[in-house]
Amino acid sequence: MFRAPRGSHATVVRDGEFELNDSQFWQAPAGNGPRTLSVTFERQVFHAAEARDSALQFLAGSQNGGEPALSVRVVEATQLVVSELVTNAIKYGSGPVELSLVLAEDTLSVTVRDGETTLPRHRPADPRRVGQHGLEIVAALSQDLDVQREPTGKRIIARISLDDSVRPGRQVVQPGERPMPR
Repeated sequence: MFRAPRGSHATVVRDGEFELNDSQFWQAPAGNGPRTLSVTFERQVFHAAEARDSALQFLAGSQNGGEPALSVRVVEATQLVVSELVTNAIKYGSGPVELSLVLAEDTLSVTVRDGETTLPRHRPADPRRVGQHGLEIVAALSQDLDVQREPTGKRIIARISLDDSVRPGRQVVQPGERPMPR
């Protein structure tokens, strides 16, 4: 069950689809196969926080007791990857920003799309550089990072491995909760 982040207003548009402020959400029904969350919103700074909260709600809602718990590492990495990619799309992109999460058996894919066709350029790591380390962070947290130019914009896909999520004793993040500090 999707719950709107605190301070947000959600209304059900149709079964499985939600409207949150200026955002459109769709969560695939429970069942076999990968689970998906898709969000489209206008480029406004506060939407980065909503995107992070939506990712947390999606991950918490996908843990239905019969499945192995997602590790705190996966949850925290996902929130950071979502935050960095959505913030970049808001700052440097154009048009609406689309976020989708696909939770499969061994991988969580985070995809962000915007209407700007200019691809981010890779910069070598430089500890003296202030800022602009977002893609370095995303690459470090992901098993792979794919940047694609499309006729109407660009798509960035970060895949996060779930390989440590299956071990017993992992902290389960419940809907509405935040991961506990270590």
